[in-house]
Amino acid sequence: MPIYEYTALNIKGKTVSDIIDADSTIAARQKLRSANIYPISIKEVYEREAKKESRLSELLTKPLSSRVKPAELAMMTRQLATLLGAGFPLVSAIYTLIPQASSTAFKQILSQIKDSIEEGSSFAEALALYPNTFSPIYINMVKSGESSGTLELVLQRLADISERQQALTNRIRSALAYPILMFFIGVIVLFVLLTYIVPSITAIFTDMGQTLPAPTRFLIAASEFTKTGWWIILLGLIALIVGFRRIKKTDAGKYRWDQMVLKFPGIGTLVQKLAVGRFARTLGTLLDNGVSLLTALNIVKNVVGNRLVADTIEYAANEVEKGNSLARSLSTSDIFPHISIQMIQVGEQSGELETMLGKVADIYENEVENTIIGLTTLLEPAIILVMGVIVGFIVLSICLPIFEMNQLIR
Repeated sequence: MPIYEYTALNIKGKTVSDIIDADSTIAARQKLRSANIYPISIKEVYEREAKKESRLSELLTKPLSSRVKPAELAMMTRQLATLLGAGFPLVSAIYTLIPQASSTAFKQILSQIKDSIEEGSSFAEALALYPNTFSPIYINMVKSGESSGTLELVLQRLADISERQQALTNRIRSALAYPILMFFIGVIVLFVLLTYIVPSITAIFTDMGQTLPAPTRFLIAASEFTKTGWWIILLGLIALIVGFRRIKKTDAGKYRWDQMVLKFPGIGTLVQKLAVGRFARTLGTLLDNGVSLLTALNIVKNVVGNRLVADTIEYAANEVEKGNSLARSLSTSDIFPHISIQMIQVGEQSGELETMLGKVADIYENEVENTIIGLTTLLEPAIILVMGVIVGFIVLSICLPIFEMNQLIR
């Protein structure tokens, strides 16, 4: 049944906004008037296709789901857990959350999920229709919660995970914001110097017909190229970015890039810790919610964000299936740090693997945050130093001819 979003006046003359389901716009207006609500505007939010089998989800849900922000999904999960805890039926809870969604795309997705449940699908099956919005972790945890009757608790844990990841992402962005801003301002200042300031000053030297020092000649050449060939630089950067993205889309290119990243000094260690922390957090949460170890490992390998780490986890899953321990299987590669292997081994031996994985995640998430803060602390003076050297070179290149002219006059 189509769902409509409306703005109306109630019997007291106050403006109200909500949603209503009806067969048509006319039926929606009649339904509102019978409740002493007088509509001002009615807009259709979602209309169910006549045939469920003829879904166009491949074409429709991808552009919609790509616009759903992680923060919005986390908020919806938290609100849904609260409503279920208050005794709301699942369909009623989802129906209540539809107008709360800030984006039209998410409203449509929630409406379709509600209809799928009303048609007999489980909540996990309805979520699985939108893989670009709901991750395999999300879907499997909901499936586990439905089967065990603990959906409310599972949703609370999912909200905790999403909020923790969002908080970590926000802290990383905040730490990088100032250095990135300084970098772009420095590039703009350098561009203005080379295209406007330097040419007006160096024109005096070129008109004199005097042999200029090498730094001055280099500065003039760089200024002329920047002024006349800036579009070449821009096109080169665009071509580089496009080519890099296309290479990364191939399996071989993705593998080579992930391999290079792990070997890169400083950055490789950071990426490794981030992947291990994500692995531990996700695996621990899945196991804590009743997902089997093999299923959890096959899910986790898709969320670590690095092909080499994913291959190590896939190998470990195969070894665990043969009867080997998780710690021994992971230790065959140097991807996972020794301390994480030891903690996982202790967790397996003590029967508290979920708890130990959570501690591993805490350790590496804190280390990632501290490392990024340390790098940004070094990055700020490094950018200032580089800009100082460039500006100093420009000043020196301009002053050298002046010093030579003073010596000739004397």
